[in-house]
Amino acid sequence: MNKAITAIVALVIVALMAFGYMSASQHSHGEASEVDAQEIIFEHLGDAYGWELPFNHSVRIPLPIIVRAQDGSWHCFSSNRLASGQTYEGFMIAKGGDYNNKVVQQLSDGTQYRPWDFSITKNAAGIFIAALLVIMMAFKMRRWYKRNGMKAPRKLTAALEVVVDFVYTDTIRPIMGKDAPKYAPYLLTVFFFILTMNLLGLIVIFPGGANLTGNLAVTGVLAIATFLITNLTGTRHYWKEILWPDMPTALKCPVPLMQVIEMFGIFTKPIALMVRLFANMLGGHMVVIVFMLLIFIFASMFGAAVGAGTTVFSLAFSLFMLLLDTLVSFIQAYVFTILSTMFIHMAHEHGHEQAAAPAATNDETQLEKK
Repeated sequence: MNKAITAIVALVIVALMAFGYMSASQHSHGEASEVDAQEIIFEHLGDAYGWELPFNHSVRIPLPIIVRAQDGSWHCFSSNRLASGQTYEGFMIAKGGDYNNKVVQQLSDGTQYRPWDFSITKNAAGIFIAALLVIMMAFKMRRWYKRNGMKAPRKLTAALEVVVDFVYTDTIRPIMGKDAPKYAPYLLTVFFFILTMNLLGLIVIFPGGANLTGNLAVTGVLAIATFLITNLTGTRHYWKEILWPDMPTALKCPVPLMQVIEMFGIFTKPIALMVRLFANMLGGHMVVIVFMLLIFIFASMFGAAVGAGTTVFSLAFSLFMLLLDTLVSFIQAYVFTILSTMFIHMAHEHGHEQAAAPAATNDETQLEKK
């Protein structure tokens, strides 16, 4: 019985999401116009200067716009000032062209100037919200153990402890070994930060709805953080294998073929981290929206009867994709963490001679004991 109620509630939520997308498309294109699927998809997946409400996209939560004009003056005002194509203090949101959906300054000669833009957009606000949630979770666990010692936690704290124990005990420590305590704070922070952003992106109601990990800028910064830690803390042996690898001299000198390949590998690792997370999360969000739009596309093409028949099919697959996307949110956060762990560990490996020395010492000690 409880499972049936849960399924019904989930279908109702998905249906409400569908009507939210329908209202957005009708507001943008009018009742009689055809559904512009491409524009709706990019509107929901892209960044914006306001946070739209879930079932009424004509009303947005305003965010601060902070720009530096061509003459060097700074301007700060609410994004409501630029709603519906309005102009305020010479600034407007461009429609089309190179600066589409960006704040531009309308100059006296009729041209548009793209100012320095430090506005708090939906993605920027979403990052702050995700970071705040991660900090709250960390302090919640700290507060519990400070008050209760090693007593087993309950509810949310217990769930957080299970996840932390899984990521650290089964992933970070087996790979990093003795270096695990040193790099675990960063790796655990990355895991929970990505997981929080992924799950917030699946929620259509504020403070969710921002497509953070489906943005190359966000995943790129995360990948750069791993890149810097990997290469700035790398051992002498790590850089020796890059600058003078253990290969025949003909492959290293006079033409530094292997050095070029090794240097190229340094940059392909963070690029793989960035693109993997971006592509998987963006693809999941896009599939859910496409299944929603099938209802309105078929209704506009073949009539309301066909649209009603398509509703059951679209809602069922949308619900399935949302559940699958929830699982993917955990998987992608874990994959990013485990790959970062492996890259950092490879930068701390020692040479064969150094690794063999402790083993030889242990053998000698055992022989002396015998």
